[in-house]
Amino acid sequence: MVDQSRLSDISLWLSQQGYEGVAEEALLSGFCERCNAAGISISSALILMDTLHPDFEGHAFRWDSHDVFDPSTVYDFTDDGKAREDWESSVFFHLIKENAHEARHRFHLDDELKFPKLSELKSAGHTDYLAAIHRFTDRGSIGEMNAFYSQWLTRHPEGFHDDELAALRILLPTLALAFKAACCMRIIETISDVYLGRDAGRKVMSGTITRGEVEKIEAVLWFSDLRDFTGISDRAEPDQIIPFLNDYAGLVIDAIHAHGGSVLKLIGDGVLAIFRDGDQQSDCASALAAEITMRTNLTVLNHRRKMEGLPTTDVYLGLHVGEVFYGNIGSRNRLDFTVVGPAVNMVSRISSLCSSVDRDTVMSREFTASCPEEMRGLMVSIGRYALRGFARAHELFTIDPEIS
Repeated sequence: MVDQSRLSDISLWLSQQGYEGVAEEALLSGFCERCNAAGISISSALILMDTLHPDFEGHAFRWDSHDVFDPSTVYDFTDDGKAREDWESSVFFHLIKENAHEARHRFHLDDELKFPKLSELKSAGHTDYLAAIHRFTDRGSIGEMNAFYSQWLTRHPEGFHDDELAALRILLPTLALAFKAACCMRIIETISDVYLGRDAGRKVMSGTITRGEVEKIEAVLWFSDLRDFTGISDRAEPDQIIPFLNDYAGLVIDAIHAHGGSVLKLIGDGVLAIFRDGDQQSDCASALAAEITMRTNLTVLNHRRKMEGLPTTDVYLGLHVGEVFYGNIGSRNRLDFTVVGPAVNMVSRISSLCSSVDRDTVMSREFTASCPEEMRGLMVSIGRYALRGFARAHELFTIDPEIS
């Protein structure tokens, strides 16, 4: 028998957890525990929420009274392959096709099991099953996140009683709202990281959003672009250009992120990034470690693309250390969170010089001087060069060809 007096307490708890920003795993476990305490016999639960993310379609959150599940996982895009087959054989897909909101399958009464997954759930000792979809309107949807999918099971010998189902139907809309609030926070963080970069995204999320709000910082600057990108674009088939860019941009960005850097801009085939997680020496060491990772993975990528008959290229990289302004720059209704200043222009000019001096990586004297002593011994001067926009010539360095 459900203790009706506790339902309002559960709803209030859900509302509080939602506006406080509690994570989905804690929401689901706390909800199931409170429901069981109120007389709603839940043995297992599953929540599905689509999201906005470049690498996967959504999140699955699970709870089980026997503690047999990981609390959360991600699921792949369901456009094709096995993921699509699994989705199309699910209860939720059937509900969408039928424009229905709820489905119940009573295993203890030997209801016909039309869906493959239900047989597994029955074999696991569950006796009753409820699936529900709470749909969002177009105004309330964010991309593919347009509904709250939930699945509820019990191991009670008689299945769910009518009052338990009635209580769940009362509570689920509030649970859906709390989950939506948590998932929206995840989406905001994803968008800020993906489109602004990790460090800039964190700053914007923390409230640094006023135009002209900038700080003067010392940073290790990275600017890279691709050898002969214009020529390759001209010669390649049009449908090869974006996959080509994605392969090489992904290679560069992954290497930067692997060593603590923050990518600020993708400019065509160019990548602007900064390293500023530690002191200047360690940031220079991180930038060089990212360069080594990038070159190692570049060899693998070029081999794969060559075997597939696809165009290959190399990465030209400039490294510099300098003072920059870091923050919000632009108009009142279109801001960019980036770095500006002579040091940014300098690293761009250094990178563009790579092809002229026939070296893949070129570094400023300031960068070399800031590196740990054991790394400076690996670098050799390639002379002084006039850089466009700068009055005096600058001494530049590269990694000793006999070492690299």
